Amino acid sequence: MKKILVTGSAGFIGANLVLRLLEGREPMRIVGLDNMNNYYDPSLKEYRLSVISSAVEKSPAWKEYCFIKGDIADKELIDKLFVQEKFDIVVNLAAQAGVRYSIENPDAYIQSNMIGFYNILEACRHNPVEHLVYASSSSVYGGNKKVPFSTDDRVDNPVSLYAATKKSNELFAHCYSKLYDIPTTGLRFFTVYGPAGRPDMAYFGFTDKLLAGKTIQIYNFGNCRRDFTYVDDIVEGIMRVMGKAPERKKGEDGLPVPPYAVYNIGGGQPENLLDFVQILQEELLRAGVLPADYDFDAHKELVPMQPGDVPTTYADATALERDFGFTPKITLRDGLRRFAQWYKEYYG
Repeated sequence: MKKILVTGSAGFIGANLVLRLLEGREPMRIVGLDNMNNYYDPSLKEYRLSVISSAVEKSPAWKEYCFIKGDIADKELIDKLFVQEKFDIVVNLAAQAGVRYSIENPDAYIQSNMIGFYNILEACRHNPVEHLVYASSSSVYGGNKKVPFSTDDRVDNPVSLYAATKKSNELFAHCYSKLYDIPTTGLRFFTVYGPAGRPDMAYFGFTDKLLAGKTIQIYNFGNCRRDFTYVDDIVEGIMRVMGKAPERKKGEDGLPVPPYAVYNIGGGQPENLLDFVQILQEELLRAGVLPADYDFDAHKELVPMQPGDVPTTYADATALERDFGFTPKITLRDGLRRFAQWYKEYYG
């Protein structure tokens, strides 16, 4: 029976990954870990855990699942957990997220994204695993002018502390892969969205504000493009990567070649922010979240670029397609339609 650790399992991507693992046909033990912090409304995390609990009740007896409330920055907890469970695969999705939040609250990012990730690497070193998969971010591309962003591009110009911590994760992972022959794969996610997502993301925050009659601010006067990726596509990418670790092999010098890889997971179709807002408002009307006569123009404001933001994110995901036969497929309209329907049901 495979043993899999999913950190950040009450988070948006983590919870969806656990649900997908529970649907699989292979016997496995899934351990979820999350500190349930209040970066955003914890009731949304509780909701995701309740959905997981319902799925566990329906899952076959050869699927084991347990949830632990804990922090990856707690070294004693992590070490103890790895010794007890002897994990085969670790998927580290726990991290302090958010670009703008990192400008005002740097401590949270050092604690979780640096110290926490170091603890995971050390635990993998002393309790060998088949594969460590971890979340990186499209933010590592920083101020790159060339698009689409390729994993072959240089990424040494971060424009936020969040981006710097994610690039540091990749450097740490490369070091541990080289020194201790630990297979690691980093995944650079591009603007993930969907039902029960993070309320600090634009599509969710815009919906909250419009419903409350507030004005939404569209950055860079609408001249931003984002490579939106629906959460199911992200999870499919993670699932495929989990089962195919970078190969352990020796170089010409007889020393290990780092079993290390990094991939983009993005839709490959950058959407203009104004087009995105147009689709969102159409789907909110369709789902009945907002009344048919809602005056959107009166609730929109075009504003300058914000510190830490970049004008365009756009993934070159050809390496993912080449190595795993997968490329994201869900369109922005389909994804926002599912979000709007969920929002209507969840908030009534």
